[in-house]
Amino acid sequence: MSLRVQEGVVDTLGTILGSGPADHAPAKQQTASVLPLDALHFFVRYSLSEYVSFMWQHGGFLIRRRRVRWPASFLLRLRSTLSAGLNFVLLGRGRRTYEFTIDAHGIVRTSGGVTLIEWADVAAVRTYSRGFMMVLKRGTLPIPFRCLSQQQTATMRDLAAARHALSLH
Repeated sequence: MSLRVQEGVVDTLGTILGSGPADHAPAKQQTASVLPLDALHFFVRYSLSEYVSFMWQHGGFLIRRRRVRWPASFLLRLRSTLSAGLNFVLLGRGRRTYEFTIDAHGIVRTSGGVTLIEWADVAAVRTYSRGFMMVLKRGTLPIPFRCLSQQQTATMRDLAAARHALSLH
């Protein structure tokens, strides 16, 4: 990805999150302040069924994108979902509470340790029946609707639309 496109990603996400780039004109800064910086701060504790549901839907998307047909598509989806569920149980992800902070600089996930994810590492933000899936260069971050307020859900929808629009360039 070129530096120009990455700067565009940061500018667009900063505008949505209310902390637009510092070099914008004052008029643009006023319109950029859509939300306060702490608007996307929330806690998540996943259940196994919720996590498996995210992985089932995301696996289906990945398999359809690769145009794998029946019955291989079903078997691949089942295998990937079962391995994700087993991974969830073995790593004890259901016993942890994750704290997320999402701002113009990136995503901070805290649970025992701190994980910093820059926007350049976010490939897409997808919407599924249970919530949002942040698709990273290496992995995914499911974000359930139940953990977000209405305002946060609207902001996440804007982020998903912005990421989609930027991926079309």
